[in-house]
Amino acid sequence: MKATSEEVIALSGATAALVAVLIAAIGAVLALFGQDEVIRFHGALFLIAAVAAGYYVLAHPREGGADEQAHYMDGPIKVATIAAVVWGLVGFLVGDIIAWQLAFPALNLDLPWTNFGRLRPVHTSAVIFAFGGNVLLATSFYVVQRTSRARIAGFWAPWFVIWGYQLFIVLAASGYVLGVTEGKEYAEPEWYVDLWLTLVWVVYLFVFLGTLWKRKEPHIYVANWFYLAFIVTIAMLHIVNNLSVPVSFLGAKSYSLFSGVQDAMTQWWYGHNAVGFFLTAGFLGIMYYFIPKRVERPVYSYRLSIIHFWSLIFLYIWAGPHHLHYTALPEWAQTLGMTFSIMLWMPSWGGMINGLMTLSGAWDRLRTDPVVRLLVVSVAFYGMSTFEGPLMSIKSVNSLSHYTDWTIGHVHSGALGWVGMVSFGAIYCLVPWLWKRRGLYSLKLVEWHFWTATIGIVLYISAMWVSGITQGLMWRAYDNLGFLKYSFVETVEAMHWPYIIRATGGLMFVVGGVLMAINVWRTIRGETSSDIADQPASAAAPELRHAIAATPAE
Repeated sequence: MKATSEEVIALSGATAALVAVLIAAIGAVLALFGQDEVIRFHGALFLIAAVAAGYYVLAHPREGGADEQAHYMDGPIKVATIAAVVWGLVGFLVGDIIAWQLAFPALNLDLPWTNFGRLRPVHTSAVIFAFGGNVLLATSFYVVQRTSRARIAGFWAPWFVIWGYQLFIVLAASGYVLGVTEGKEYAEPEWYVDLWLTLVWVVYLFVFLGTLWKRKEPHIYVANWFYLAFIVTIAMLHIVNNLSVPVSFLGAKSYSLFSGVQDAMTQWWYGHNAVGFFLTAGFLGIMYYFIPKRVERPVYSYRLSIIHFWSLIFLYIWAGPHHLHYTALPEWAQTLGMTFSIMLWMPSWGGMINGLMTLSGAWDRLRTDPVVRLLVVSVAFYGMSTFEGPLMSIKSVNSLSHYTDWTIGHVHSGALGWVGMVSFGAIYCLVPWLWKRRGLYSLKLVEWHFWTATIGIVLYISAMWVSGITQGLMWRAYDNLGFLKYSFVETVEAMHWPYIIRATGGLMFVVGGVLMAINVWRTIRGETSSDIADQPASAAAPELRHAIAATPAE
């Protein structure tokens, strides 16, 4: 006999409660019997989070029925949007603190919890996975529902993805501060945190696929292609790169399944494709939805977007070996990575052109709408950083640039300029749409945010270009007798003023983030400002646009 909708809903709630009980049991075991302080602390966090989730599920039964299915599910998206703003501020601030530590080492405070070595992975994980990850969760759940004309699959599953991901962030960051790390770039969490993220990510994939499966729109919009490629590929990268053997199932420490050059190759296959699929493909999904929606124009060339997609995902996966030039990696593998990196110029610039040309007929919006300016400048930074990256993969250039601050400048031109700016633009679009507002609290604050962030980025990457090239030239300088001309300490001294300029630029970026947080908070509260009439109709929630269009102009 076919189950009724009420029975299915009850089963869903019972399943969610059972999962919470299982997680609580595992957390209790780790908290009580863990072999080190960190895993006991993390076990307690698992226990607390599971008990809170189980209580909430039992105390808030679903109503279900046709009314629920008739509306989009925006609750998890709201949580992820707010989390992105909060984690963004944390990540930006910690990044600027460690930038000042490089200029003034005394700021390490001679404490284990505040030194550069522990705070640096807190910064990278916070800005990439906490800020960027929550932006991707929020936008992907929003976009897949609207472009599919279908409510998101599941009920408790999307909530599990969002809150489970926040738990992962807390576990990872607290582990770094307490000195627990695998020592892998962009993959520092220990084995049990990796397992938790794997569970969350698999549920994320099923929710996204389930929404596409139940879509009422026969066509799958290209933004969803990029989101799906990002979700599937990151799952594969995460699982393979984090294959490890725990010393004990009740201890935090583990050792990688790989060793030597195989471990290095696996790490940079993961590391570069974390950039390629987490920080590029996912955010291209944002570009392909939010720029057309904000400027109210169709994508410039849908055919180009498909070519962009398939060429990008095929080429990017092979580019990792360019991080290992002049190492023990076989020469053919290094050359392969360099070759595919250079080939990436074509799809990357094809995507940039597609994003910029979407403004055809709407270029005036750059002057009047700072949110559009954020989105478009992000695409320009995408083009610049995807030109510089292939250039730096060429062996003769790499011999100068690698291991220097030039690489740091390159990463941040993409991270701050591309990922940061497109994320800010998406957040400024999402908040009025989700909370049913006429527009943002203030476009003037967006304007200030745009200029402080842009100037900060320019200061940052310019200082790192100067610093990096100076380092490279000093390291390879020889005197008449064939000895190194400069000691390492002398190269560090030469970096002092570029580091101060870099940290100043970072501080400006933090200020921009604070302005965004104020604007978002006041928009959510429903406050209005004097410039609300100047905001475009596309800034308003879709439910309000018809009323705005029907209102006669003064």
